[in-house]
Amino acid sequence: MGVRHVTYLVPQSSRIPKYFTFLQCHDYKEEPLRRDMRPSFPYLLELTRLEGNYDLTRIPALGRNAQLWIGTEKPDENVVITRPRPQTIFLRAISHSIDTDKLSGAERLMVSAMDELDRASLHPLVTGQKKLNTPYPVQYGTASSRIFLHVLNEYEADTQSVIKGFKTILDNLLAKHSTRLLQLRVDEIEVKARISYQVDGKVHVQPIRLVASSTSGEWLKTDAYLEYPDPVTGVTKQFRSLEEAEAGVMQISPYPTSNTVQMKRASARRVGSTYAFDFLGLMEVGLIQQWAKHPQMQMPASESLFEAKELVMGADGELQTQSRPVGSNKIGMLAWTTKMRTPEYPNGREVILIANDVTVQSGSFGVDEDQFFFKASEYARERGLPRLYISCNSGARIGLVESLKPMFKVAFTDPKNPGQGFKYLYLTEEDYNSVPKGSVQATKTTDPDGKTIYAIDCIVGENHGIGVENLRGSGMIAGETSRAYDETFTLSFVTGRSVGIGAYLVRLGRRVIQMVDGPMLLTGYSALNKLLGKDVYTSQDQLGGPQVMVPNGVTHQMVPNDQEGVNAMLDWLAFVPENKFSAPSVLAPADPVDRDIEFTPTKTAYDPRHMLAGYEDASGKWVSGFFDKGSFKEYLAGWGKSVVVGRARLGGVPMGIISVETRLSERRIPADPANPDSREAIELQAGQVWFPDSAFKTAQAIEDFNRGENLPLMIFANWRGFSGGTRDMANEVLKFGAMIVDALRTYKHPVFVYLPPNSELRGGAWVVIDPTINEEMMEMYADKESRGGILEPPGICEVKFRKMDQIKSMHRLDAELIKLDEELAAASADKQ
Repeated sequence: MGVRHVTYLVPQSSRIPKYFTFLQCHDYKEEPLRRDMRPSFPYLLELTRLEGNYDLTRIPALGRNAQLWIGTEKPDENVVITRPRPQTIFLRAISHSIDTDKLSGAERLMVSAMDELDRASLHPLVTGQKKLNTPYPVQYGTASSRIFLHVLNEYEADTQSVIKGFKTILDNLLAKHSTRLLQLRVDEIEVKARISYQVDGKVHVQPIRLVASSTSGEWLKTDAYLEYPDPVTGVTKQFRSLEEAEAGVMQISPYPTSNTVQMKRASARRVGSTYAFDFLGLMEVGLIQQWAKHPQMQMPASESLFEAKELVMGADGELQTQSRPVGSNKIGMLAWTTKMRTPEYPNGREVILIANDVTVQSGSFGVDEDQFFFKASEYARERGLPRLYISCNSGARIGLVESLKPMFKVAFTDPKNPGQGFKYLYLTEEDYNSVPKGSVQATKTTDPDGKTIYAIDCIVGENHGIGVENLRGSGMIAGETSRAYDETFTLSFVTGRSVGIGAYLVRLGRRVIQMVDGPMLLTGYSALNKLLGKDVYTSQDQLGGPQVMVPNGVTHQMVPNDQEGVNAMLDWLAFVPENKFSAPSVLAPADPVDRDIEFTPTKTAYDPRHMLAGYEDASGKWVSGFFDKGSFKEYLAGWGKSVVVGRARLGGVPMGIISVETRLSERRIPADPANPDSREAIELQAGQVWFPDSAFKTAQAIEDFNRGENLPLMIFANWRGFSGGTRDMANEVLKFGAMIVDALRTYKHPVFVYLPPNSELRGGAWVVIDPTINEEMMEMYADKESRGGILEPPGICEVKFRKMDQIKSMHRLDAELIKLDEELAAASADKQ
C-alpha cells in the first residue's frame, strides 16, 4: 500500500489522548521517541537529530508545546569506557506567537524556556538521586543545556533585516539574562523560523535558522543560516551560513557529542568556575550592560564592542598576538590584549586580560605558566595598561615522576612487621638501569638475599619543572605583580579556588573581587586536618571564603557569580584612566554641577552613604547627595566599618572617596575551629573614631586611588580621633595611623579635605590629614557649622582646666556662690 507512517490514537476521557507511532522504515515497530505526540511534532522539533549520538529519556515539561529530554552521550563501541558519560538537557518547543520578532515576545519565550530548564535541572535523573538504566557510568549533576525553538508564524521581511533584528534582540537578552544562562549551562540556542517575501509579484517562503552557540569555543556566538528543505518531505536536510558563505552548503547532522572545548568547559564547571575562554563572551555581555546605564549615549554596533587577540609566547620567549583554535593551549595560563568600547572610551581602550586555565593540570603554576604570566604582566606594566587577572588555580605545581610509581620498593626494618618503619626506598638493578641516566640518584647496595639494589637518595626526574623550580617561578611572578601594582592598574577576580601563589598574586595586586564560591587558600583544609591529626575543618570556605576574606579586608567586593564578577570589573574600570599616563575620562554630568545638595548632615548619627549618594525618603522623594546620582560605588564595605570608602563622579569627574561612619558598628572576630575553647566575639566600635582596621582601610584606599587609578581624592573629615586603648594600641593603631600620612605624602593627584556641616575634627585625626603633609596636592575646606580642636571639651578640661580652675570659675560666675562668699567674707570681717 505504500503507507510509510501509521499513528494510533487512544482516547482517554477528560485527558489528552495517547499517541503511538509506527514507521515503515523500522518494520512498523512502535517508536518510543514519538510516543504521546502528534505526528507532526517529531519533524517540527527535529527529534531525530537527538537520537543519533544520545540515549534519550523524556521528562515532564510544563508547557504543552514544549518537550524536555535528558540526553546521555552514547559510548564509542571501539573505545574502552574510562570516564562517565556527560548529560545534556534538550528543550524543544513550538511557538505560535506573532510577536517573537520583538524584544518583549522573544524575552517571554526565553524566560519560559529557562523556567523549563530550571525545573529539569532539579529532576532526580539529572541530579543523580535516581540513576539511569545504562550499561555505562553517567556523570550526574553537571548537565549542559540546549534550547531549540520552532516559530511557526511567517515573518514578512527580507532575510537581512530579520537576522539583524535577531542579533539585536539576542544581544539584549544575553545581557539581561546572562547570569541565569550561565547557571543553567546553556551551550546553544536555536531559533527556526520562516520568512516570506515577494519577487515579481510571487510570494516566496525561506526557512532560516538563527543560532547562538558555544560549541566552537566562543560563548554563545551568533550566526544565521538559510535552510534548504527536501521538496518532497519538507524536512530540512541542508543549510548554508550567511556570514561564512565560502563554507558552502552543509548537511544537517545529528547533534554531536562533546568536543574538546565542551569537555574543558564541563571540567571548569565542575570546580565551580567558568571556562577561561568563555569570559571573553561574558565581557561582551557586560559591555552591553554598561552602555545600558547611559541611555543618552549611542552604543556602537555590538560586534565592535569587544575585540580580543590572544597573546602567545613565541620561540624567542616574547609575546605576540596569534589566532588559534579555542582550547589549543598547552599550558594552564592564557592572556589576551583586548579592545573595549565603553561609555567612557567609545573609541575603545586597551586592557590586558590574564587567566588561569583550570582545565590544564588544575590550573597549577609550573615553570612555563610562571614565565608566561610574568611576560603578560610585564607587557601590561611597561605600556601602563590596566591588567585584569582571573584567578582559579591549585597553586604551585607538585611534580611527580610517573614512571617510577610502579618501580620503587621498600626496605622495611622488619619485613614481618611493616609497622616498625623502613630503612629506605630502592630500585632493583634492572629498574635502575631502565630509567634515564641522572634522573635518579641512588647508592648501590645489596638486599638480604645478596642481590644488587639501588637505595634512592633523591629523584631528579627527566623534565624540568617538578620541584622547587616551580617555587622559584612563583617568587618571580609575585615580585612582578608587586611591581605591577606600583606602576599600573591591577584588578583580580577570584572565580574559583586560588591556592598558595594563586592567593598571593591576588593579594599582591591588592584590588580583589571574589566570587562567593571562590576561596583563597594557603593550604587546603584536608592537608590542615592531617597536620592537626583530626577533622577540624570541613570545607575550603572556612579558611578563605568570603566570610573570612571580606571582613579582613583582602576582598574589596563579593559577587554571586561569574557574570556579576565581570560586571564588577567593568564597573571598576569605568573609574580608571586609559593608561597610567592619563587622567580618568570625564563623562557628561548626570546631575547639574550647580545643583543644591539636599541632604544635610545632623549632629546625631546618620548614614554617611545618604550624604555621598543621596537616597529616597519615606515619601519616595529623592534627596540628592554630594555626588552625581547613581555614580557612587562602595568598596571594602565588610572591613573597618567605621570608615566608608568608594568611588563616584562629581560633575562627571571620577573621584576617590573616604568618609566616616557616625553610627555604632560591629567587628566580628570568628572562632577558630582548631581551638575548641575559642568563641566568636563581637566587638563594638564607636562612630567618628579611627580603629586599627579602619585606619589601615583608609591608608589602603588612598594607595589604591593613587596607583594606576589617578583619582582626585575627597576626604569627608569627621573624626574625634584615634582609639588609643590598650587593645587597639596592641593591634597597631599607631602604625596604621602613620600609614595614612605616608600614603598622603606621596599622593600625586588633588586631595580635598572637607569638614561637612556638624562635623568635628580633633587631635591626631587632624594631624594625619592636614594639608601641610603634601601642600602641592592637598587643600582643606570647612563648613561654618563644623568644629576643630586638639581635644574634646572634657579632655581639655582634664588637662588645661583642672579642678582648682573649675572651682575658681564657679565662685566667679555662680550667683549663689558669690552671695555665700560675700556672707562668709562679711562674717569673717565681723569676727575680726
